Amino acid sequence: MRSGNESNRLTKRSSLPGSYPALLRELKQRIQQSQARASISVNRELVLLYWHIGQDILVRQGREHWGAKVIDRLAADLKEAFSKIKGFSPRNLKYMRAFAEAWPDEEFVQQAVAQIPWGHNVRILDYVKDPSHREWYIRATLEHGWSRDVLVHQIERGLHRRAGAVVTNFERTLPPPQSGDFFNVFNHPLLNLPNATTGLINKSSQPNAPRIIQNSASTC
Repeated sequence: MRSGNESNRLTKRSSLPGSYPALLRELKQRIQQSQARASISVNRELVLLYWHIGQDILVRQGREHWGAKVIDRLAADLKEAFSKIKGFSPRNLKYMRAFAEAWPDEEFVQQAVAQIPWGHNVRILDYVKDPSHREWYIRATLEHGWSRDVLVHQIERGLHRRAGAVVTNFERTLPPPQSGDFFNVFNHPLLNLPNATTGLINKSSQPNAPRIIQNSASTC
């Protein structure tokens, strides 16, 4: 078997087909698009899981009058059962409860809310109190592919008051390339994949491919 250095020397000595650069660009773009689709799918499952956990907590608090101590115990037990998965702190469980309370319609959660990262949803819960305004920022984030920092900036400047009509275009299924960072399937708390795998994505060397970023799926 030839060594890596020997293979490199052979490649340099031989001429590559003229179509090789175009094929390489096409394969890189295809890989990045597949990563983006996988990341969106995993994110959706995570957000729906958090919504269902929040719903369960809401129901039991109403029926069995759960207090903060029960939430703390639940967080500890979940951490013990899933020690390598982040996101089950008492603080995040309380966010799940608030999340489920804010979005009681599961169909809307599936169609819109679960399409953006958990960190984005938490910022909307924290910064926006009016339900209609929350929905506006959910839809706008989907429309424009805002990063979390851009979302917070738009909320702080009250963009919903300037823009007027609710964003309704859901045609895009992936973040537009110019939208900045949105998802990263390789840094997802539900999968617990090593951070080293993010090296598979090199945004600076592939400027025309869909860009995927830190998902920030767990807040703590």
